[in-house]
Amino acid sequence: MRTPRVEIEYCTQCRWLLRAAWVQQELLTTFGTRLGEVALVPGTGGVFRVVVTAEPSAEPVLVWDRAADGSFPELPQLKARIRDVVAPDLALGHTDRAARRGDPDDPAPERAR
Repeated sequence: MRTPRVEIEYCTQCRWLLRAAWVQQELLTTFGTRLGEVALVPGTGGVFRVVVTAEPSAEPVLVWDRAADGSFPELPQLKARIRDVVAPDLALGHTDRAARRGDPDDPAPERAR
């Protein structure tokens, strides 16, 4: 497994592949070689989760769960959460400003279940 690894699990029944692929493309464009892999993982039941594994021996970190967060991620917020796990010192420029305009009580990423 190449790390850091990002998994985007999406619902095939809901036809969310294009949304997941768009998020994948945005993450690869933003983080470039700082990410080892961005995988699309088909699922069912309305799932849309983003999990990051920073190192092979590290616990996976759940950075977004549509069910728990109540919506699909806004990209600036998702990028900031991923950055906080894989490259905390990375400045995201305008993305940082947009993420700060989001929920001020944005919880820190939690360990994947």
